[in-house]
Amino acid sequence: MTEATIGELEKAVKKAKRIASERAGELHDLVEERLPAAYDEIPGIAQATYDACRAWADAEARLKAATTADA
Repeated sequence: MTEATIGELEKAVKKAKRIASERAGELHDLVEERLPAAYDEIPGIAQATYDACRAWADAEARLKAATTADA
């Protein structure tokens, strides 16, 4: 892979990690500040957090595969 492609993958990993961290923060805020009254928000926020973390893990795997293939 080209250095530009690797750079794009690294950028995608950073973006996905930032989004996952933001979603995790939302989940944390729900637990710390709004439960038990906002219990009905748990499934939506938890799913969004899971999806964001999964996207980050997938981006990491693509980057690792690309950098391992070049080694």
